[in-house]
Amino acid sequence: MSTPSITIRPERPDHPQVRELLRQLDSFLATLYEPEDNHILGELDLMQPDVSFLVATHGQRIVGCGAVRRRAAEAETARRPYGEVKRMMVDPALRGQRIGARLLQALEAVLRGDGIHQALLETGAAQTDAVRLYERSGYKRRAPFGGYPDNGLSVFYEKSLLQ
Repeated sequence: MSTPSITIRPERPDHPQVRELLRQLDSFLATLYEPEDNHILGELDLMQPDVSFLVATHGQRIVGCGAVRRRAAEAETARRPYGEVKRMMVDPALRGQRIGARLLQALEAVLRGDGIHQALLETGAAQTDAVRLYERSGYKRRAPFGGYPDNGLSVFYEKSLLQ
């Protein structure tokens, strides 16, 4: 399958095409987990100053998105600030073309540019495509962080962004 021409750029989370992608993501997550087990940042949270939100576009169409939220140091992060990867989604029709990997690399570059040298994330164990993406991208399993419960449904990852 040929990779479409993709551009990664910042966008507002309230863009209509982004809203549709996030609606699809939320619907998918609702089939896997109970509401209390979904750790979702809403649209207003995604528009806060501590969040960078990026999209992948193919022509005029938004085909993927993701965010990083800058977080303060905590005991679980060796007292270092970190960036938390959130709301990763790629149009299901275009998966397998490394769009998610490109988005993730761009989000990591945003964190590096902000002087943040560790990326962490929480995802669901049932989200096998996401787990595969993060592991292929160099993320390693770690203990919970950020107040997430260790409920057996989540898996936690980290990656050093030092070069």
